[in-house]
Amino acid sequence: MADIRHRAALSNALAQEILAAAVQAAEGLGIPSAIAVVDESGHLNAFARMDGAALLTIDIAQDKAYTAAGFGLGTDSWHEFVKDDAPLAMGAPTGIRRLIVFGGGLPISVDGQVVGGVGVSGGHWSDDVKIAKAALDVLS
Repeated sequence: MADIRHRAALSNALAQEILAAAVQAAEGLGIPSAIAVVDESGHLNAFARMDGAALLTIDIAQDKAYTAAGFGLGTDSWHEFVKDDAPLAMGAPTGIRRLIVFGGGLPISVDGQVVGGVGVSGGHWSDDVKIAKAALDVLS
C-alpha cells in the first residue's frame, strides 16, 4: 500500500467565524472590503463582498488568500522577499499565476499546520493586513 499523507482541514464553521471577524473589523475601520477564506489547497471556503467594495476586490481577496495558503506566509512578506532580487521581482509577480506581493493575505495555521488562508481587499494594503489579523484572532 502506498504511503498516504494526512492533512488538517479547515472546517466551514471555522471559515465562517474567520469571515465574520474580518467583516466586523472592516466595518469597524469603515472600509468596505472583500474577504476570502480558502482551505489548505487554496480552494474557496467562505467569501463576502461588503456593500461598497469595488468589483476588483473580489479577485484580489481570493488571490491574497490563495497566495498565503500556498506559501504559508503573509503576502506582505513577498515584497521583502523579491525587492532586492531583480530577476525574481520581475518574474514572480507576472510569472506565478495568482501571486500577490502586497499585504492583506495571511495563512491560517492551527497547531503548526497551515490549514488555509484569509485574504482581504478594500483599503490600503496596510489596512487589509489589520483586518486579516483581526480575523485570525478567532484562533486564540
